[in-house]
Amino acid sequence: MSAEKETQIIAIYGKGGIGKSFTLANLSYMMAQQGKKVLLIGCDPKSDTTSLLFGGRACPTIIQTSSEKRIAGEEVAISDVCFTRDGVFAMELGGPEVGRGCGGRGIIHGFELLEKLGFHDWGFDFVLLDFLGDVVCGGFGLPIARDMCQKVIVVGSNDLQSLYVANNVCSAVDYFRNMGGNVGVAGLVINKDDGTGEAKAFAEKVGIPVLAAIPQHDDIRRKSANYEIVGKPGGRWAPLFEELGMGVAEAPPVRPKPLSHDELLDLFKGDEVGRDVILTPATPEEMLGANALKRESLEIVYETA
Repeated sequence: MSAEKETQIIAIYGKGGIGKSFTLANLSYMMAQQGKKVLLIGCDPKSDTTSLLFGGRACPTIIQTSSEKRIAGEEVAISDVCFTRDGVFAMELGGPEVGRGCGGRGIIHGFELLEKLGFHDWGFDFVLLDFLGDVVCGGFGLPIARDMCQKVIVVGSNDLQSLYVANNVCSAVDYFRNMGGNVGVAGLVINKDDGTGEAKAFAEKVGIPVLAAIPQHDDIRRKSANYEIVGKPGGRWAPLFEELGMGVAEAPPVRPKPLSHDELLDLFKGDEVGRDVILTPATPEEMLGANALKRESLEIVYETA
């Protein structure tokens, strides 16, 4: 897909459980209220991206529906897999059953089906893709590797694991830019922000903006748990998501500068990440005791002429 295509296709990545689905449901809802034509596509095998948008109801997935239609000898129609709420169009790619297939391969298969349904001709202003950031296989890296999106947004928090995932996403973007790719990172959304500042420091270090900081607040937690949209115009949290909607639309894709593992650890206090631990090499005697035997090396050494 051309990077100059009028439709902005944006892939959102983040650690599982960090709040991507919450962020995307409220973001897509607000963008639709701002007059944008928005399509939200869940690309997580858990198929939970659209659950908040649809009040907890499960959305039939493209992969499951395709399988059922194929058995029945029928074709998949858009109305079988795409549903709407208050101007937001949404669908779930889905994935294989637990232990029965590769989630990344399911993503690739899902996009093949989308293309058959005319994905490139739908004419949306924005297509938001929700991807699991913990997984680094090719299927989940598809939008970055194949220039299927123009930019990436990362959702993180002030904890090491979520920023580790965010840094991996930045590394993937940087790698494919080296390979001639065009995708960039538009920014970071800090979810459950407790004010400690590690996520903001991470964004500054890798050279990307903070698009929004969603506070760790009981009102947000409670409403989200009850499948309520908090990003409605006129509501308490409306200004936050109005600003995020504009930021997502306008932020340019930039090439990030991913951190080394030690640089990532340096964002946190030593007592928080255990940096006082020293790597002590193990010895054969410690592992085998009296049975430790000195074995000849099996390495082949070639004599130089």
